[in-house]
Amino acid sequence: MTARRMRIGIDTGGTFTDVVAFDEDSGAVVTTKTPSTPGNPADGFLAGIDKVLDLAGASFDDVVAVSHGTTVATNQLLEGKVDALGFITTEGYEAMLEIARQSVPDGYGNSYFWVKPDRIVPRDLVKGVGGRLDHTGAEIRPFDEDGARTVARWFKQQGIDTLGVCFLHAYANPVHEERMREILLEEHPEAVVSISSEVLREYREYERSMTTLVDAAVKPKLSRYVNNIKDRLAAQSGRTIPFYVMKSNGGVLSADEVVHQPITTVLSGPAAGALGAALIAKVAGFDKVLTSDGGGTSTDVSVVIDGEPTLTTEGSVGVYPSKIPMIDVVTVGAGGGSIAWLSPEGTLKVGPHSAGADPGPICYRKGGTEVTITDAHVFLGRIPPHLLGGEIPLDVDSASAAIRELAAKLEITPEACATGILEISAWNQANALRQVTVKRGLDVRDFTLTTFGGSGSLLLCRLMDVLGVPTVLVPPNPGNVSAFGLLTVDVKNDYVQTHVALHEDLDPTALQAEYDVLAERAAAALAKEGFAPEQHVFVRTADVRYFGQAFEVRVAVPDGPLTPETLQTVADRFHAEHHTLYGYDFAQDPTQQVEVVNLRVSGVGPIKRPEIPKASSDQSAPQPTGNRQVCFDAEAGYVDTPVYWRPDLPAGQELVGPVIIEEFGSTVPIHPGFTARVDDYANIVVTRSDA
Repeated sequence: MTARRMRIGIDTGGTFTDVVAFDEDSGAVVTTKTPSTPGNPADGFLAGIDKVLDLAGASFDDVVAVSHGTTVATNQLLEGKVDALGFITTEGYEAMLEIARQSVPDGYGNSYFWVKPDRIVPRDLVKGVGGRLDHTGAEIRPFDEDGARTVARWFKQQGIDTLGVCFLHAYANPVHEERMREILLEEHPEAVVSISSEVLREYREYERSMTTLVDAAVKPKLSRYVNNIKDRLAAQSGRTIPFYVMKSNGGVLSADEVVHQPITTVLSGPAAGALGAALIAKVAGFDKVLTSDGGGTSTDVSVVIDGEPTLTTEGSVGVYPSKIPMIDVVTVGAGGGSIAWLSPEGTLKVGPHSAGADPGPICYRKGGTEVTITDAHVFLGRIPPHLLGGEIPLDVDSASAAIRELAAKLEITPEACATGILEISAWNQANALRQVTVKRGLDVRDFTLTTFGGSGSLLLCRLMDVLGVPTVLVPPNPGNVSAFGLLTVDVKNDYVQTHVALHEDLDPTALQAEYDVLAERAAAALAKEGFAPEQHVFVRTADVRYFGQAFEVRVAVPDGPLTPETLQTVADRFHAEHHTLYGYDFAQDPTQQVEVVNLRVSGVGPIKRPEIPKASSDQSAPQPTGNRQVCFDAEAGYVDTPVYWRPDLPAGQELVGPVIIEEFGSTVPIHPGFTARVDDYANIVVTRSDA
C-alpha cells in the first residue's frame, strides 16, 4: 500500500481543539473537533490527531508535518502570569520602565481614572551595567565586564533565572549585549536570557526593552509546552515528525526555532484564523473582507485587503506592548463562554470573564454555575440541544432555569434577558470591528464580513444591522477555519534594522547593502528550515514618516536593485498610505520632508496549499431535518423555524429567514428579513431580503 502524505493543522482554543488533515496527493481535506484540555493542552492536541487520522483512514506513518496555533503565550500575558523576571540595562537608565511613555489609553480625558499598570519588572529587579554606544554603534565608553559579573552573580543569588537585556543603541551594534549574555552564561548558567539585538533590532529603547522582556517572560513556559508536544509526537509515532508553530506575523516556524523567539507566537491562534478566512474569501471573489473569529473565550477580528491581512508593529497583548510584526487583530472577550453578570449598579454586563472549557457554560453539565452567551443561545433555541452533531448533549433545562433566575433579578422577561445578553455581545463585537476599520480610516460598509469559529456566526444578522455591513460570508466548517489556515501558511521570518535618514539624503547603495544583510539573515533561517535557495522569497518594506512625526507607516519596497527611482516610488506609496490612514498627505508640499526610519525584510519559504473545492450543484431541493421553536426577538416571542443540515445544501440553494442552518461544528441562525444563499464553494452568503 502506498504511503500517504498528510499535513495536519491544529488550533487549540479555550473550549475546543480544532483539527484539519490535508492529503497532499489527493487534495482531500478532513476536519473535526475535540474538547480542549486546559490542565494539559497536549492531551487535547494528541487526541485531536488520533481522531482526525481515524476519520481519514490514515495513521501516524502518513503524517509529514503538523502545524499548530497556540494560545500559551497569549493567555500567560492576558492573565498577567509573569514569573520573577530580571532586567539588565545601561547604567543610568534603570528607571526606563517606570518612565515608559506619556500616552494614556483612550486619550488624556481618561488620565484622571487611568491607573498605570504594574511594570513587567519591579524596580528592585532592574540592574544597570556600565558601557555606552552612540546611535551609530560606535563605542563611547567600554563595556564594564566587572560590573556585568557582579550583576550576573546578584541575579543568581536572588534566584532570578529569567532575564532580559537591553542596552542603549544595541540595534546599531550588538557587541555589548552579546558580551553580557556570555558573562551571564558563565556566572549564571541556569538563566534563560533574551537580548534586544536578537528580539527587536529597532530603535526606541522603551518599546525594545518591553518586547525583549515579554520574549523572556514567555520563553520558559512556551519552551516546555512546545518541547512536550514535540516529544509526545515522537513517542507516539516512533519518529520525528516536522512540527511547526504559527507566528503572529502570518507565517510558521519549526518548533526547534520558535523556542528561541517565543514572542513571535503571542497572536498565534488568531493569526491562523485571519489567514484561513482570507484565502476562502479571496477564492469566493471578495477582495475587501473583515474577519470575525468567535470562539469559546473571545472573538478576534481583523482586516483583509486583496487576500492579505493587514500587519502592525504597534500591537500589544494585555498591558504589554510588543513591537513585533503581527497581523492586526483586535480581541474582545465575547465568546460562547463569556459570562453574563450584574454590575454593582444592577446593570447587565457580558464578559470579558469566561467559563472556558472547564467548567464551561451551565448547559455543558460540567459544573458551570454562571450564565454564558451559549446558555442564552440554547434557551432561545438558536443552537440545538447538543454540540458536535450530538457528541456533546446540552442541558437546556438547567440553562433555562439560570436565565429565568437572572431575569428575575433584572425584573424583565427571560426572553428579554437572553436577547439582552446576546445584544451586548453583538455590540462588543461590533465595536471591535470598528476599531480595525473606522479607527484605521476605513468604511466598514465597504467590506464583506466573514464569520467563523464555533460561535462566530451566531450573531451575524445583528452585526449586519449594527454595522451596516451589506454581506456576510460563512465558510464551510467555520469552526475549523483557524486549523485550516494553518495549512495555508508559509514559513516566515522577519528582520528589521533601524536606518534613520531623510529621503533626500538616502544613498541607494548603502540602503541596498543594509537590505542585503537582512536578506542574508533571512536566507540562513530558511536554509535551516530545509528550503533550497531557489525556493526563497524575500519581501522588503520600510517604515516611513514625515520629519518630526513620532509614528511611522509601513510601505512596500519594490523588488530589484535599489535606485533613486525605487526610492521615489517608496515616497509616493507613503504619501498615498498616509492619506488613507489619516485623511491627508503632504505630497505637494516640498517643505514637508519624508524620512525613512526602519528597513525590514521577510524571508518566506512557500508550502503547498490545499485547494478549495467547488460545491455540488445538485438541484434537488433539500428538505428540513425538522422544526424548532426559536426566539429572534423578545417581543415577538418564539416562532416555528425550519432547521436544515448544511451538508445537504447544494450550490445555488436559497433560504429565506427565519431559518436555522446546522452543521457538525457550528450553527447559523438566519433572522427574519435576511436571505442565505450557497455559493459555488459551499460558502453561505447572507444578505438582507429586501436588498
